[in-house]
Amino acid sequence: MFFNRQLLSVSLALTALLAPPVAAQEMGPFDCVMDPNLVVEIGAPIPGVLAEVGVAQGDVVAAGQPIARLNSDVEMSTMALLELRADSKVAIEAQRAQVEVIQAQQDRIMTLVERNVASPDQLERVNAELVTARALLAQAELEQEVAALELARARIQMEQRTIKSPIAGVVQHRHKSAGEYIAANGAIVTLAQLDPLKVEAFLPVEVFPMLQTGMTARLTPAPPFEQEHPAIIAAIDQIFDAASGTFAVHLELQNPDMALPAGHRCLVSFASDAG
Repeated sequence: MFFNRQLLSVSLALTALLAPPVAAQEMGPFDCVMDPNLVVEIGAPIPGVLAEVGVAQGDVVAAGQPIARLNSDVEMSTMALLELRADSKVAIEAQRAQVEVIQAQQDRIMTLVERNVASPDQLERVNAELVTARALLAQAELEQEVAALELARARIQMEQRTIKSPIAGVVQHRHKSAGEYIAANGAIVTLAQLDPLKVEAFLPVEVFPMLQTGMTARLTPAPPFEQEHPAIIAAIDQIFDAASGTFAVHLELQNPDMALPAGHRCLVSFASDAG
């Protein structure tokens, strides 16, 4: 009897060692929807009249690409005036020449005072004139620095009148055209970011313990698209929907050539090691 039990134990151990590995079990497919990763309404940092809108609905735009421009005739005139003031050194050169003249007078009078030819009062007057001339020179230099700062601010304001796209995407809607007024809270265009795509699926609560962020899923768009794509779990909702017995899973699908559209249905499957 003891020998039979030993033989049975050895037989079971060999069976376990020689048995093929357990295959991965697939969960799904489950219904899902591919949506834009971002939908952004692009406005203007300052209100004004649109001089041009350079994109139309359906256009693909790159991040940083100009999409509209506000009328800037007044700003261009102001910037030209500030450039003239910032570049001009006439006032500084004139005041510097005045300081040099007074300094020369001061040197001559000091020599004459030492020889008792000129009075100390004359030296005091020229000293006062020199102090005033140097102050006026410092004021002229300060005014030029202020003009340079005002020019830099004007250039920033001018750049704000060119509206650039903050993201790469597709123009979903164009709300304004050239000649229209855009308010501070208005939108010129709506952009949709299609790379990556945001995928949402509602799964039964039974599979919740088998999923975790970072897992790779297999996603197949609905016809006419048939090619399978990998998608990464970006987030898993921690709150269940009691009525339907489901929870939401959010995935990220790379779409670098924007071949896949947003707002399209799909199927998603997950692999899980059985046992």
